[in-house]
Amino acid sequence: GGQFIWKANPAIVEKLREVGALLKHESIQHSYMHCWRHKTPLIYRATAQWFVGMDKVAHDGSSLRRRALDAIEQTEFVPAWGQARLHGMIAGRPDWCISRQRTWGVPIPFFLHKESGELHPRTVELMEVVAQHVEQGGIEAWSKLDAAELLGDEAAQYEKISDTLDVWFDSGTTHWHVMRGSHPMGHDNGPRADLYLEGSDQHRGWFHSSLLTGSAIDGYAPYKGLLTHGFVVDENGRKMSKSLGNVVAPQEVTDSLGADILRLWVASTDYSGEMAVSKVILQRSADSYRRIRNTARFLLSNLDGFDPAQHQVPVDQMIALDRWAIDRALLLQWEIEEAYGTYKFWNVYQKVHNFCVQELGGFYLDIIKDRQYTTGADSLPRRSCQTALYHIAEALVRWIAPILSFTADEIWQYLPGERNESVMLNTWYEGLAELPASVELGREFWGKVMAVKAAVNKELETQRAAKTIGGNLQAEVTLYAEDTLVSDLAKLGSELRFVLITSAVTVAPLAKAPAEAVQSELPGLKLQISKTGHAKCGRCWHHLPDVGMHSAHPEICGRCIENIEGEGEVRHHA
Repeated sequence: GGQFIWKANPAIVEKLREVGALLKHESIQHSYMHCWRHKTPLIYRATAQWFVGMDKVAHDGSSLRRRALDAIEQTEFVPAWGQARLHGMIAGRPDWCISRQRTWGVPIPFFLHKESGELHPRTVELMEVVAQHVEQGGIEAWSKLDAAELLGDEAAQYEKISDTLDVWFDSGTTHWHVMRGSHPMGHDNGPRADLYLEGSDQHRGWFHSSLLTGSAIDGYAPYKGLLTHGFVVDENGRKMSKSLGNVVAPQEVTDSLGADILRLWVASTDYSGEMAVSKVILQRSADSYRRIRNTARFLLSNLDGFDPAQHQVPVDQMIALDRWAIDRALLLQWEIEEAYGTYKFWNVYQKVHNFCVQELGGFYLDIIKDRQYTTGADSLPRRSCQTALYHIAEALVRWIAPILSFTADEIWQYLPGERNESVMLNTWYEGLAELPASVELGREFWGKVMAVKAAVNKELETQRAAKTIGGNLQAEVTLYAEDTLVSDLAKLGSELRFVLITSAVTVAPLAKAPAEAVQSELPGLKLQISKTGHAKCGRCWHHLPDVGMHSAHPEICGRCIENIEGEGEVRHHA
């Protein structure tokens, strides 16, 4: 009955020694293939197999290798290094062995002549008949099939083989079943998927086999682009393993933090390399998510009572700062569209998050609170602001929808105005307006103002830490600036104090700066902050000289009285 190979080896060596045919025998240590599951050495056997010829010339004069290499040149790779990797594999690979000797799998329905070893002359026809049997009786139909049922009297001359197909042939032909079967739409130039995406190991797997079958069948790859991502590792770069106890289970993350947190972590990670994850990393994603969500909540809460059909202000009538905010959102949307189009999802996350933190949270939303809460409910300053918030919210909900899907749909339900049932049924927002290049308070101007505000905020924080002032509105600021900056800041007039969120602002030439003025990080700007001596308005909280001067309203300022009883204050810039 023979012996197991590892037991037979010593006997064979001894026999060679016995007959004088052994030249030398010694043990050596070397790298050898092992079974990945059982960790035992593999046994190599020379057996007959079925191959797809890589260099066999077809009727059009091309080989499968040539077709595949040409197809690679026509494919977009993300990251780009994937192209060279797959090209090298195809250029140097041997013929493709597509047969396996397994008891399970898709059968190869061939009949071989017992003497000549040739395929039955009606092989293609017989394959179709077998396919019909499988369709009705399942994959076992081939093994149960009696050869005589198909071959009749010829059955005794042929052997029904038991080989199965390589599983990569199965997955490599899914494009045929999907794009010619279940999803045939949108393939005007042949059945080609926009994108295949998988781990980097699939250059040797699914990407590879799909390329070969597509090139063989159609003459081109079944995909227009390939996206390769790295593998998930822990925060120390180690592979996830139960034995190491470092596995982060997606279901547990979803249960504890929510699905959108997990989606945000994926989107915020550069997938071209290994993707590190841990509870600490996920918590950082949760913090970032809260910033985006809280920004959306602020937008929605300040749109209460706003009906875009009735209250929306035309762009050319809006306050200058509001026009800038809409323009900034438009510029960002262009960047986001490009990032999505090139699958740079981490850029989408970074740009949206930074917009919420810096331009909105650190600048615009802070400034407009005064207008939102102190001007007349239906006044132009407030409705202008709400119009900007509405446009930004409409754009933001679409930006985050592919990543924060559940949050976006939740926001969609609370946005004012008529809309369809889900944000997922919409395209990018088209209501954002570009700021004309000729406008006096343009992008460059507001960029300078943001830099000045950042410099003032830093010194205000220093003064608060020293207990010189409490809140920002207790401060009166004097800015000593170079002539160009003085000229720019003067364009805002008395509304500069609303931008800096202080009770008073004075602008003076840099040459007049006293010795005690603080040099800011902004070149050409020094500043001096002092605590105001004026009373605090109980309504707007600004400290102003006219608080208490109106007998009917002894606790509020003249501006608030105008907003309550008069025609309302006039704003042009902020």
